[in-house]
This record gives sequence, structure tokens and C-alpha cells, in this order.
Amino acid sequence: MPLSRRDFARVSGLVAAGVLLTPGIGEAAPDPWREVPRILAHIRPPKFRKRDFDITAYGAKGDGTTKNTEAIYHAITACHRAGGGRVVVPAGTFLTGGIRLLSNVELHVAAGATLKFSTDPNDYLPLVLTRWEGTLCYNYQAFIYAFEQCDIAVTGPGTIDGDGPNGPWPEWRAGATPELRKMGEDGVPVEQRIMGPGKNLRPNLIQFFRCRNILIENLLVKNPAMWSCHMVFSQNITIRNLEVYSTNSQGDGVDLDSCSYAYVADSRFNTNDDCVVAKSGRDADGRRVGIPTTHVVVERCRFSGRWGGITVGSEMSGGIEKIFARDCLINSPDFPGRYPIKHALYVKTNQDRGGYVRDIHLKNFKGWGVEREILFVSMFYQNGGTKGFFPKIDDITVDGMVIDGGRIAASFTGFEQSHIRDVQITNSTFANITQPNVISNTDGLVFRNTTINGQPA
Repeated sequence: MPLSRRDFARVSGLVAAGVLLTPGIGEAAPDPWREVPRILAHIRPPKFRKRDFDITAYGAKGDGTTKNTEAIYHAITACHRAGGGRVVVPAGTFLTGGIRLLSNVELHVAAGATLKFSTDPNDYLPLVLTRWEGTLCYNYQAFIYAFEQCDIAVTGPGTIDGDGPNGPWPEWRAGATPELRKMGEDGVPVEQRIMGPGKNLRPNLIQFFRCRNILIENLLVKNPAMWSCHMVFSQNITIRNLEVYSTNSQGDGVDLDSCSYAYVADSRFNTNDDCVVAKSGRDADGRRVGIPTTHVVVERCRFSGRWGGITVGSEMSGGIEKIFARDCLINSPDFPGRYPIKHALYVKTNQDRGGYVRDIHLKNFKGWGVEREILFVSMFYQNGGTKGFFPKIDDITVDGMVIDGGRIAASFTGFEQSHIRDVQITNSTFANITQPNVISNTDGLVFRNTTINGQPA
């Protein structure tokens, strides 16, 4: 109901008198963490029938040389048709090509078992619908792939080895990336975006596309050709007690791409790229699809990786919001990893992307020896772009962060046309910082009860 003239005058007078105050000026803003229990209550891992389908019963041999693609396919199909259960990879090294997971199937890699993937690209045909660095196309299937399935899982305590460094993947480099990105920008129909042989775009290790009720648990995942665990257009995701070793190029840990209600916990990341990443599509193709990543909780993880611990973007054109991360360790002395983390929080975008980033919250992070900016939020990724789709970034909080060692504590850089807004850094300590903060085109930045090198920020 619109305000009457009398009500408008009354409210205007109260504002002028300072009685009605906006949060952050005269009263505390609502605690965003109050939403986390509601998010976690919404996330439930799938359950499976107590029935096992051992892949050796379908002809698989764990000798490290026999290719078991067909045997694993028959085991998964039989499990699915029987109403679900566990497909068990027993102790041994089982070589395989691409695996397609089906509804109600838990792929269980037992203690002492290694599921090792072929280095022959032909073993990942036919082409499947995928999202490659934020652009939809048809490409090689992920080593483990699911499309429009529900109640699926990959569990351990065994090992999934992509054997990426020994395949052709490192030599492919960027492949046909410029060609695909132009297709996305020009609106070429997705069914005409045919990659695969000759295009040299690497497949992911695990990718679930348009799936729901997902569990990835108790695994060592190593040596992907590209990103380790890539969830696309999926909901109700639980990833816990996962260790990622991905020190080759394009070695992200967990990528949540236009996904909602995801939980990542008690996991360790030793990567050559970002660790836990929120994405939602790239440039025109991402804006056209317009599906955000939202309602994500990350807790009790250890990050050692070449770039970000918690990363947003750069493919964020569909929007990112409500990302919560707490109680994580950066460059922990007992889990040093191959590379030191460059940024505890890394938000990267530019004016080619558009989209928005909002409600990003970190709490109780502890770390050592961060290589660059500890909190790095920038709209100038890859020189800032050229297309005039200025992104929006607002409502970021960091509370209880304690970091010993870094180049810069906080770097926030927006565009003149689109400022970063409403950032609060509270109850935090940054020690052994070598350079001053970098703040540009940022409004509503507040440091409270926070020190840098012993001095109030």
C-alpha cells in the first residue's frame, strides 16, 4: 500500500531527526550467518539400497593394463535397472575410459582401489553437452559424467586418478578456446558448437550436468586433465572429506557452476589453480542462460593452491550470491601443498561479464604466507575487458580472519561506472604485510576491530 501524505511526512521527519537509521550507520546490519542453518537443513545427501555390484563380476580386472570401460558400464547399468545400490571397485588398479553414472547408483572405490583413466581421448567419445569454462558446447565427456540424473554418488576411501600429466592434455594448451568463446558471444546455437577431436579442449575429471541429490565423499582425486569436480546446473550437492591433488594446468578443485544448495566440508586442496570456486557462465552465453550459483556453505577445509582459496568467477555472468565459508586454513604447515595460496578470497570479473556478486561471507579463516593480496576483489580481471557490461559487487563480510604473511591485506578495485559496495572486515588480524591496501571505486568499506601489522586498519 502506498504511503499517505501524512505517513510520508511522518517518516520523512523521523529520518531527518535520525530516529530511523540504515543498517551500518546507526544500527548493526542483520547477521548473514543466521541463514546458514537454514541452508544446511535444505541439503541432504542421497541414500542408496544396500546392494553391491562388484565390477569384477562383470569381467573387470584390476591389473592396471586391462581396459575395463565395458565391464564398469554393465555394472552401473545392472545396478540402475535393479533400483539402485553400490557399484564397487575393489582393491586393485582398474584402467577405464569414460564412465556414465546413472540415477540411484553409488560408485564406490574401495580401500586399496584405484580407478585410473585412459590417456586416449577417443575413450571419452561420443561428445556430450557440457559447459567449458563458462560456455555451453559439445565436447569430450568428463572422465566420470552424469547428465540429468538424481541420487548419485562417488565415494571412497579409494583413489580416482585421471593420469592427466601422462596424456596428451598438457600439449593441448588453450586449444579452440577463442573459437568457442566467439560462438558463445555471437549466440551460435549450442547444437552447432561442436568441439571434440581436433579442437583440443580438455575434459573434466568429474562433471555432473543438470543433476540433483549428489554425494562425493572420502576420496583422493588426483591428476585431472582439467577441473577436478565440476558441478553444472545441479542442486543439493554434498562434497566432504575429499582430497584433491591437481598440480597440473587448469587444476581447479571444486567448481560449482550455476548450482544451488551445495555443501563442501572437511576437504583438502593441493591445486595448481583455484580451490573452491563459484561460477555461473561466461559473458553473453552466461547472461543468456542466467542461472546463478547460490546457497553454498564451505567449512573446515584446508587450502594450498596456486590461486584462490575461496574464489568467485571469473565466469560469473549468471550471478553469484549467498556464499558462506568458515573455519578454513590457508597454507597450513601440516598441509603445505605444492604452491602457496595467492588469495584467501579471490573475486575476479570484468566488463565483459556483467552479472552480479553479492552476499559473500568469510568467517574464522586462519593462514600463513599468502603469496599476494589476502582479500582480492577486482573488476579488472584480464585487463578489465572492453564490452561495457559492468558487473555489480556488493555485501562482502570477513570476520575473525587471522593471517600471518602476505603482500597486501585488502585490495578492492571497482570501475568508476560500477563501484564495489558494502564491505565489512571485522575482528581480524593481518601480520607481516609488506605493502599498503589498494582501494579504488569502493563505497561503504568498513574495518572494525582489525589490525594490519599491529596498527588499526
